[in-house]
Amino acid sequence: MKKIRGTSERPRLRVYRSLKFIYVQAIDDQKSHTIASAFGQDPGTVGREIAEKLGPGKAIIFDRGRYKYHGQVKTLASAARKSGLIF
Repeated sequence: MKKIRGTSERPRLRVYRSLKFIYVQAIDDQKSHTIASAFGQDPGTVGREIAEKLGPGKAIIFDRGRYKYHGQVKTLASAARKSGLIF
């Protein structure tokens, strides 16, 4: 299995879901530093919020973890793309 690593130029966007909320963090793995984070109940809003914090045109590496790319994870990714993040 290949490990996903983020840099300051292209951070890793990590997704976590609980029963009520969806969380996302932009992580620079080289410095072990969280650049930005967002959470909420609506994945579309969380996607837009993290895109605003990182800035338009920012390239990222999407790390969905153990979650399949559908439903809430797909909605979050689509909202982040529409708000200007580059995957």
